[in-house]
Amino acid sequence: MTEITVESPPVLWKQYLELCKPNVVMLIIFTAIVGMLLSTPGFIPLDIFIFASLGIGMAAASGAAINHWVDQKIDAQMERTKARPLPTGGMSSASAITFAILLGVISMVILLAFVNTLTAILTFICIIGYAVIYTKYLKRTTPHNIVLGGAAGAAPPVLGWAAVTGEVNTEALLLFLIIFIWTPPHFWALAIKRRDDYAKVGLPMLPVTHGIEFTKMQVLLYTVMLLAVTLIPFVIEMSGLIYLAGAVALGIGFIYHAYRLYLCEADEHAMKTFAYSIFYLTALFAFFLADHYVRIAVRAFL
Repeated sequence: MTEITVESPPVLWKQYLELCKPNVVMLIIFTAIVGMLLSTPGFIPLDIFIFASLGIGMAAASGAAINHWVDQKIDAQMERTKARPLPTGGMSSASAITFAILLGVISMVILLAFVNTLTAILTFICIIGYAVIYTKYLKRTTPHNIVLGGAAGAAPPVLGWAAVTGEVNTEALLLFLIIFIWTPPHFWALAIKRRDDYAKVGLPMLPVTHGIEFTKMQVLLYTVMLLAVTLIPFVIEMSGLIYLAGAVALGIGFIYHAYRLYLCEADEHAMKTFAYSIFYLTALFAFFLADHYVRIAVRAFL
């Protein structure tokens, strides 16, 4: 007797969760929290910590869901994205955009009511920057899309800083600059691996328009630039020796992977470079925190 296998329908809550790009959102929340913690030598009010994290996280999830909704036809044609909820029919287009808007509205209410107006305004600008300006226009029109569009993804530490202090200063903008410079080599490593997918749907990603070798060179140049930028916090005494040691070691590691990518055949080292870039940013911001609190402890002891 032939056994008939019936595929079970996708679990709806998992479809909604995937719509939010949880791995990306968690990294955004982490960098926003680092911005909050670095903004003050004292303790953060618990209510600000909770509501700012929740509001910023929900806004990021809203932008991710809008991105799914805008890109659903493209996603259906790409190997990397064809299993997403909208291309597979696991969720309707109307449900996705309704969910995205609801998340965005709730995030704004939380930030306005429990954090401050500046954080709400900056967060709203980030949603528009990523979900509309980048996804709808830059992504489809220029190979510089990720450079120009990277501003939205670089903003979370600034949002966290503004949530606690009610302002944006030079140190907050330096955190923004680090992620802004980090974003192109991080994304281009993945784009090198997925260049055929992007070419198939007509997206002008850098490896498609300028070739793999040119993109590899850009990745290498940006990692060198990133190392230089990450030294600035130590130079301006925003951070100390613990951060400096971490930044140098991690930066050299990123340059090593970028150089390996540059030398390898085609895309052989692309995903290792991409994976290291995620580890790099997480570890760098962890060094920021470790340095921050050790310096506070030393001052208190002395």
